[in-house]
Amino acid sequence: MRFYEYESRQIVQCAGIPVSPHGFARTASEARRAAEEIGGPVVIKSQVLTGGRMKAGGVRFADTPDAAEREAAQVLELEINGHMPRGVLVDSRAAVKQEYYAGVTWDGTRKRPVIIFSDEGGIDIEEVEHVGRRHLSNLAPPSEYEAKEAIASVGVTGRALTRLVPIVTRLARLFSDYDMTLAEINPLAELEDGSFVALDAHMDMENEARPRQKALLDALGVGDEETRQAREATEFELAGEAVDAQDHRGVAGNVTEFDGDLGLVIGAGGGSLTLFDAVRAHGGRPANYCEIGGNPSVAKACGLAKLVLSKPGVDKIAVMMSIVSNTRVDIVARGVVKACLELGHDPAEKIAIFRIPGAWEEEGFKILERYGVPYADRSVSLNEAARRAASAV
Repeated sequence: MRFYEYESRQIVQCAGIPVSPHGFARTASEARRAAEEIGGPVVIKSQVLTGGRMKAGGVRFADTPDAAEREAAQVLELEINGHMPRGVLVDSRAAVKQEYYAGVTWDGTRKRPVIIFSDEGGIDIEEVEHVGRRHLSNLAPPSEYEAKEAIASVGVTGRALTRLVPIVTRLARLFSDYDMTLAEINPLAELEDGSFVALDAHMDMENEARPRQKALLDALGVGDEETRQAREATEFELAGEAVDAQDHRGVAGNVTEFDGDLGLVIGAGGGSLTLFDAVRAHGGRPANYCEIGGNPSVAKACGLAKLVLSKPGVDKIAVMMSIVSNTRVDIVARGVVKACLELGHDPAEKIAIFRIPGAWEEEGFKILERYGVPYADRSVSLNEAARRAASAV
């Protein structure tokens, strides 16, 4: 889940990282009062869960409280990438000497958190060329030495290095403590007086961590019903949630829609991400991402497969998982075949490949053989299964 900038500022501030004077306002009059309290030129920032605010006119400048009220009134009515603002952040305009980028995210290749630091802040990190990185342990807490290595690797020395190390260390620790997938300060500014403050912050947290982080969410006023995604869920994705909710057994979740012609029913934790990437690497065009597992009922497996098969543009469906122990192969096979038959499809034609070895696999394979469905056992790698699926369309 994503946090608004004003919430990310609170998280950063609670972690002991200095921030510029600011205030959150839901109305233009509140923005005026915030500007009066700050006492000087301010920046009015739209609070939306999407990027491109500056280009869309969602970031404006004001020299007086009256101007802040006028600008805020316009920003509050401005839709950005389909999002209406929750409010505006009224931020002081700081005298900046140097801007830096500091972030901590998850490296999916190394399977470890990584500090990313640059002395080129204020722009998207993808556009930055001067970048330092330092991977962190999954077990030990982040240390100042690790933060110092990342910062010094881009040539920062002296007093700036000394003052930046504790800030980046605290950022790395809040990433770990609050189950974040991204903790970013951009820009992290050095002011003319030599002090450092966060002028912007961006935080994303694992959705599954919500119960564990309830105290943080309650402090920020985040309701249990808030999904907090970068975009509104599509009808297809909402239908996927409904399939999962119809039965307490197993999981058919994280349904995400894409524009492709190969439907996917995949699972096995990180294996589902591996399979999705492998299909794309072999030239396949996934119509969706989803996860199935945890020993679902036949009805749940059938419901998920029917949803994917009914998506416009889907030519075939691929059913793939790693070796399973707590999911019966025969149940998934029954569900997927049942979905094909109920939609009037020949399972042998509609299922590109079925690759789920594990519990009750002999029974599952017998079902597939009866309908002529191509399947693979554990001797076929996930990568090869993905290649066959992509080639079948």
